[in-house]
Amino acid sequence: MNIYNALKQVDGKKAEYFKWKHDLRFKRNLPKKTEEEFLRFIDRKTLDGFIKWEKSEEYKALLLLMLGTQTAHDLHEVYQAVLKKAKQGEDINNFIKLHKEINTSSKVAQQIFKVSPK
Repeated sequence: MNIYNALKQVDGKKAEYFKWKHDLRFKRNLPKKTEEEFLRFIDRKTLDGFIKWEKSEEYKALLLLMLGTQTAHDLHEVYQAVLKKAKQGEDINNFIKLHKEINTSSKVAQQIFKVSPK
């Protein structure tokens, strides 16, 4: 499950708050709303209820899903940097370790997309 699918299962205003707080916008060409603009958008006077919600298990689970996605992007950047050095003859051991770790993790990903025979 990705963060956007999970947010569909959350109360609408809470989902909007999470997307606003963590800047999960699809339209990147538009500026992020200020706090005042966001409060007008959701028809609330304060963020107090959302700040309290941040301590909930639901919020923490959403945060973990989002961080998982960000970690995957970060891993890609690290891989590219280590690969560049390895191609220059440097840092080859780290490349081999990273390659093994990615192969192990990719087996988990393959299970997600595995189609059972009909």
